[in-house]
Amino acid sequence: MERYLGRFEPYAYAIFRIIAGFLFMWHGTQKLFGFPPSNQPAQPLNTMMATAGTIEFVCGLLILLGLFAGFAAFLASGLMAVAYFMAHASGGLLPLVNRGELAVLFCFAFLYIASRGSGLLSLDSLIFGGRNSTRAAR
Repeated sequence: MERYLGRFEPYAYAIFRIIAGFLFMWHGTQKLFGFPPSNQPAQPLNTMMATAGTIEFVCGLLILLGLFAGFAAFLASGLMAVAYFMAHASGGLLPLVNRGELAVLFCFAFLYIASRGSGLLSLDSLIFGGRNSTRAAR
C-alpha cells in the first residue's frame, strides 16, 4: 500500500505548498489592503505591520506559484518565528493558550517547504526544468 500511495507524494506536496502559500498570501492582503475584511479591529499600518504584510503577501505568492519557494519559505518561516515570540509567547507557554498555534504551524510548514524547494506544479520546474524540483520528486 505504501508503495502505491508513495507515487502520489510529489503531488500531495505540491498541493500542500500551493495551499500554504495561498493562505499566507491572504494574511498579507488583509494587513496591506484590508481585504478580505476581518471581524477584528484593524491595526494601524505602522512600519512593522507594513513589513510583515509585504513579506506575507510576496512570500505567500512566491510559495503559491513555486517561484524561488525555498528562499521565500525560509523568509516566511523566520517571520512567523518572530511573530510568535513578539506577539504570542508573552501570553503563556503553550501555543494553544497564547493563541499562537497558527504562527507555529506556518513556521514549521514553511521550514519544511524551505527544505524541499518548489517541487512539481511550480514555475521553478517550468523555468529551470527538473533542477529545482528534483528534491520533491524523490
